[in-house]
Amino acid sequence: MSNEMKNENKILKTIVNAIKSLLFPFVAIIISIFVAVFFVMWAKGYAISEYFSALGHLFGLVWQGSFATQRNALTTLSYVTPLIFTGVANSIAFRCGLFNIGVEGQFVMGMIAGGILGLIPGLNPVIHILIIIVGGIVIGGLWGGIPGALKARFGTNEVINTIMMNYIGMNLANWIVKKSIFTVPGKSSTPLIQESARLMRFSNTNEANISIFMAIAFAIFIYWLLWKTTIGYEIRGVGINPSASEYGGINVSKNMILAMVLSGAIAGIGGATHVAGVRYQVQDFMALPGFGFDGIAVALLAKSNPIGCIASAVLFGALKSSSTLLQLNDIPKEIVFLIQSIIIIFVATDYIVKYFADKRKKGEVVNG
Repeated sequence: MSNEMKNENKILKTIVNAIKSLLFPFVAIIISIFVAVFFVMWAKGYAISEYFSALGHLFGLVWQGSFATQRNALTTLSYVTPLIFTGVANSIAFRCGLFNIGVEGQFVMGMIAGGILGLIPGLNPVIHILIIIVGGIVIGGLWGGIPGALKARFGTNEVINTIMMNYIGMNLANWIVKKSIFTVPGKSSTPLIQESARLMRFSNTNEANISIFMAIAFAIFIYWLLWKTTIGYEIRGVGINPSASEYGGINVSKNMILAMVLSGAIAGIGGATHVAGVRYQVQDFMALPGFGFDGIAVALLAKSNPIGCIASAVLFGALKSSSTLLQLNDIPKEIVFLIQSIIIIFVATDYIVKYFADKRKKGEVVNG
């Protein structure tokens, strides 16, 4: 077989695999929406024969609330941006076989980095933004690396450690916001960041800003890193089979730490740019922001593909953006959470089916 035919077969196989990987999430989305329609019918008093009218009503409201107007589209974009960062952050950990619940805390620490570094006066805007991004990378990577190191060195459960790191991070952030030298007297917030630290917005009346391009760029970069480099190959190898990877000469502990550092770094960038483009300051946290937890759903739906996280974030961002309009039309905004929950259930089912299929194959090999 000629090299040209081999390349064509390789490309065709890649396309087929990509379609297969996208098929199940797409089906999960469709089924979740079809199930959610029944709750719309109940809320609006539709008869069972009016199912498709209710379906059209739901689709229309979601579209109208998320993309129908420029203002709504920009609002959706402001939700999508942090979800891309947190979705990609979670996907890195998933690819290494780790469950980084701490993306939430890493995002918060990125916000603190952005809020503090954004106060530096007299800097060129380009330099200032780069400093904020680097600050987010450093603090986010550090916050993710701690539970990664504990996992690699002592075998402690990263889920428990990252949950604890979330609340340590939130309370540390609240101390900085309320009681440190960065506190505004009489307010529970840091000062507004310098003009040079602010990312350009697309509209004066909306929070959507150019950090969306950064999010997409980092998603593409992480995809390249995971699939086109030796570093990514080792991270994915550890996620697939740590024992086989170690037997093949891959340092499992090092790659676990690296994956958590990378995951935290991306989440940290998300938090830093959220302050630079949206908040312009850090306020006290009554609760965790939620972007990290939503990022888990984004990564699961994207099957831990960083580029897939872009499309997944758009879906979840659109649902979140349209929730207010749904409520104004007497449809409970919980419909949005219902759709998200059903999507996650179906995606989780796919993982369970694959787990038992792989287990059965291993059993056949042993018995054979």
